[in-house]
Amino acid sequence: MTQQFTPPPMPGYGPPVPPPPPKGPRTALIATAAAVAGAVVAAAVTYGVTGGGDSEAKPAPTVTVTKTELAAGTDAAAEDTAEEETGGEEAGSGDAYALDDTVVYDHDVEVSLSGFSRGVSSEYAAPENTPYVKFTIKVVNNSDSAVDANEMTVSCAYGDEGREGESVYDEGLDGLPDTKILAGRSLSFTYACELPKKETFLQVEVAPDFDSEESVFAGEVK
Repeated sequence: MTQQFTPPPMPGYGPPVPPPPPKGPRTALIATAAAVAGAVVAAAVTYGVTGGGDSEAKPAPTVTVTKTELAAGTDAAAEDTAEEETGGEEAGSGDAYALDDTVVYDHDVEVSLSGFSRGVSSEYAAPENTPYVKFTIKVVNNSDSAVDANEMTVSCAYGDEGREGESVYDEGLDGLPDTKILAGRSLSFTYACELPKKETFLQVEVAPDFDSEESVFAGEVK
């Protein structure tokens, strides 16, 4: 007779191990501590900026720029120029002459300006649509030889800063004449320079030929 033997059950390894505690409360505690520290730092910064607890920030100071006035007498030279006496004066003295003066050069050639008037160049002029002043230049040749009018030099400037006034060429404004002025003869022609409408001070430099020194005519133009 065969007997079956049933082995006894294996002994256990003790009670089950409990799961680890959740990490949620520790994380919340750290976050709370960080928030409190950030609030303290922000309060310290705010206190330093506002200067100890003022509820409103103080406005920044306003900076005012004061315009510096020119010293008295700055325009005295321009006023003296406009008051020059008229009449025949010898060129080369280094002084400016009035716009209506007559200047006599070393070789007995006289130059005078007259008939100042304003205008605006046409759309076909050079430069076009430009305010200008035109005037008559008279050359009297009292020397013993002919004077070539094409060798004359004429240049203009305007305003307190002495801006260059470009020569204007339009109908009836042809610039320098291409002719000779014989001894004992005279020649008159019209010349024009740029002059903005708001400007009144005009300076014209004229030399009758390449060998002569330029004379400066200056004054106010209405």
